[in-house]
This record gives sequence, structure tokens and C-alpha cells, in this order.
Amino acid sequence: MTVTFTVSREVIRRGELAKRSGCNIETIRYYEKIGLLPPPARNEGGHRLYSEKDQVRLRFLMRCRELGFSIDELRSLLSLVDSGAYSCGEIHALTMDHLTSIRQKITDLKKLERTLKTISADCEDGTTPECPIIDTLLEP
Repeated sequence: MTVTFTVSREVIRRGELAKRSGCNIETIRYYEKIGLLPPPARNEGGHRLYSEKDQVRLRFLMRCRELGFSIDELRSLLSLVDSGAYSCGEIHALTMDHLTSIRQKITDLKKLERTLKTISADCEDGTTPECPIIDTLLEP
């Protein structure tokens, strides 16, 4: 079975791209500056024009960022995708590395939560000038 996608030839300006994607214009500029989005075509007036392919790529970037992928991880993913010569195994390996990183962050956040809970529990009702939280934070 062959799947055929119809790609619109409609091009839109940056403001419309931002509006449609829910992405900040500054983020789009940043992604262009660091090479995650290719330089867009321009019309005679110099306005940037984004194709459907650009819109799909931006949605991909935004979804990856929502899932916590770093810029470097995005570069790795895009390098594979752009080459067209990737395997599901390669993408899986990158995703599993990211998952390991996320799990470590969760562990670190749980430790941080326990620490803050412990030092906050030592607080009085807030009427005394001494503050155990500040005392703990000032410890060497």
C-alpha cells in the first residue's frame, strides 16, 4: 500500500506561521539563526515565505521541545531525518538516551523536593525573625 500526501503549495509569512503553529516569532527566528529551520524563501518585498514543509518541520521541532529534547538532541534527530537514511533503531537509541536523561532529572527533582520539604518543615509560624530556611541556605 502506498501512502500519498498532498502538500500544499501555499506559502505564508512568519507572523502567520507563528499564529498557525502557536510558536513565538522570536523562537522561529532563533531556530533559523541556529540552523534548525532552513533559511526561508523571500518574496520581492523581502518578506520571508514559509512552505508547508517548513511548517511541518516547525511542528516537529515544537513537539520535540515539548518532550524535553535539547537543541543538541534535536540536531541529532534532524541530521538523521534530513539524510533520509535512518533506521527506527537509530531513532530509538536517541530516544532511549533522552529517556535516561529525563529519568535522572526526575530523580534530581524528587531529591530537591525532599530537601525543600525538610527545610520548610523547620519553619515556625512566620512570626519570629529567625528563619531556618535561610540558616540552612547559608550553611557552608
